[in-house]
Amino acid sequence: MNIPNFLSLLRIILVPVIVIFLIQGLYAKALIVFVIAGLTDALDGALARFLNKQTELGSFLDPLADKILLSTSFISLAIFGLIPSWLAVIVISRDFIILLGLLILSMMSVTYEIKPVFVSKITTTLQIATVFFALLLKTVTYDRISYDWIVILSWLTASFTVFSGLIYIIKGIKFINRTA
Repeated sequence: MNIPNFLSLLRIILVPVIVIFLIQGLYAKALIVFVIAGLTDALDGALARFLNKQTELGSFLDPLADKILLSTSFISLAIFGLIPSWLAVIVISRDFIILLGLLILSMMSVTYEIKPVFVSKITTTLQIATVFFALLLKTVTYDRISYDWIVILSWLTASFTVFSGLIYIIKGIKFINRTA
């Protein structure tokens, strides 16, 4: 177990802590733990490259930790009414469709390479920003204007989430057609 992989595991361990704080209405604490989890995401990748500690486990663990953190955050925030529920459905559906596509490619013995597309990085950034600002606005103040900003950010996040999902679907179809 190296430091970058430990940080990915730590991110997974922090997810239930965030949910517990949300359940208890401790939004500031949930925000702090979410920020710490986000910092572990930035730090694990940087350390893996800097220390030359990139591992096969890390290549699966890091995106898994990200998906667990964001999926759980979106579901929880939608349940508590801090973000629109339709956004949580879009975010979770995209990830499910991508995982289903990878499963289908594997079942068909299609060789593929998992490389995130640039729009996916924007999507992840917007998803993180949505969670961050939803928690921040609930912590600082939460009025109609705050919620309107969350809705605007939600539409932007949804647009990029759908767009990046379509790109992955098209890439998956190309992998299948290449082997046919």
